Order: sequence, then C-alpha cells, then structure tokens
Amino acid sequence: MGIATSRIRTWFIYISFLTMGSPLIVYFILAFWMNMKRYILSARRNPLKYL
Repeated sequence: MGIATSRIRTWFIYISFLTMGSPLIVYFILAFWMNMKRYILSARRNPLKYL
C-alpha cells in the first residue's frame, strides 16, 4: 500500500484506544488482503510455479 509499517501500527494503537477494539477486524482484513496481493503478484511473475 506504500505506507510505512510503523505508521500503520501507531495509528492502529491510537484507533484501538478510541474505538475499543473494532479496528482489529479492519487490521485482519488488511493483512489478508495484503497477503492475497503478494500471492497474486508472485503467481503473475512465475505462472508455472503453481501448476
């Protein structure tokens, strides 16, 4: 996403205190999305690797 991980973690802590835990769901969704993005990009670079 082009954002420093330290900045994301800092804002996650701030938001967690303000909303009492609901950003945890957003954090897991973003982590899943970033993992899928990495998987798709690696499959696109080497299409025969996963056959």
